[in-house]
Amino acid sequence: MGCKCNTRSEELELREGDIPNDENDVNQNVNKNELNEENNTKENVSENKDENKEEVDNLNGQNFEQNSKKDINISYPEKVVEIINNIRQAPSAFSKVVEESIQNIIENNNVDDQTKNKIIYKQKVKVALTRGEPAFTEAAEILKNTSPRPPLEFSPKLCIPLPDTVEEIKDSGFLKSKILEMRNEGINIDYYFKDLIKIPEVAALLMIVDDNGMKSGKKRLIVLDEELKYIGVNCKFIGKTFVAYFGFSK
Repeated sequence: MGCKCNTRSEELELREGDIPNDENDVNQNVNKNELNEENNTKENVSENKDENKEEVDNLNGQNFEQNSKKDINISYPEKVVEIINNIRQAPSAFSKVVEESIQNIIENNNVDDQTKNKIIYKQKVKVALTRGEPAFTEAAEILKNTSPRPPLEFSPKLCIPLPDTVEEIKDSGFLKSKILEMRNEGINIDYYFKDLIKIPEVAALLMIVDDNGMKSGKKRLIVLDEELKYIGVNCKFIGKTFVAYFGFSK
């Protein structure tokens, strides 16, 4: 892995469902008010009601296991990298997973601001979506026309230091500062982003769908970038909030 910094690195901090206030500025950070506890709950807290949902037990042909807070920092990175590499090596096959997951999407009419947020359920996890089904269909078609990519090699050097508080998760400057520190130490990170979904299969799926407003498709481009060779993943729970940092290098 090279040590020369790429000045065209891409910063991605939007979660699934977040939309920039200024749609003309694709580099704008997430509005901090959109990263409050209520939105974190929408992405990370289990939904207790089984009503009005359709759930596919085997989204990608295997049963999902809920990771406990005790060992998720070990199991999540290994699993999510495995899934990302499976997608890279067989993108056309994963397009079927994306298509099948559409039946998990429902429309939520019970929100205070009268906005109809589309959400996808898996393991009773609720995730806000921007476009919903059209984004999934578009991603599936892209995968069908994508040639296989080589797998990424896990690199501990690309594991970005994690925050200690929820406030630091919300603060876009925290992640930027850690990336700058790493680059000053000669560690090359070409791309990086943050994710708040604790189930590896759902996290990887939504990276590919990347239903994210003006930044839609950016995470997908990174995950499928054929020039990338290395990946680092670091994660943990801070209270009930899960956060994972992803770093990539050529």
